[in-house]
Amino acid sequence: MARRRGLTPEDIELWAAYSRTLTRLMPGKSKPPAPPAPPAPAPPPVVEVPPTPVKRGATPAALGVNATPAGVDKSTWGKFRAQKIRAEAKLDLHGHTAAKAHREVMRFVEMAHAAGLRCVEIVTGNGEILAKELPHWLNTPSLRPLILGIAHPHARNAGAIRVLLRRRRA
Repeated sequence: MARRRGLTPEDIELWAAYSRTLTRLMPGKSKPPAPPAPPAPAPPPVVEVPPTPVKRGATPAALGVNATPAGVDKSTWGKFRAQKIRAEAKLDLHGHTAAKAHREVMRFVEMAHAAGLRCVEIVTGNGEILAKELPHWLNTPSLRPLILGIAHPHARNAGAIRVLLRRRRA
């Protein structure tokens, strides 16, 4: 690779700043001139954006694990909590990093909903960061409209979450 010859503008500026701190040792020599100040950047053009219309549709409320969600009748919620609605697919996140697990959860729930599945289970493991993050991921704006409710399969199993999905509209 060929070496560049000469000094870069940054090198010249740095040398000029350094040389201003020195006292002259030899008569007849002068300090190098300071480089010109860089021009100020032009301000960005002002673009007026019209306000976006506000959607009148109701945004679903955030889901809590094991909390009875609005819009689910007692019979359906009871069957879901008692595991009488069978999980049709399972995602195991053991050994995943948080970033990879997040991507997998998003993909899994979207694909399960698109396939018309009613109930899925996501296994995170007990006491892991993923178990604490999963409810937040399920409440993101892209997934929340697809989900009716979330619950642990039973009280002693906090390392898995069952997800009751909304039915697809025709």
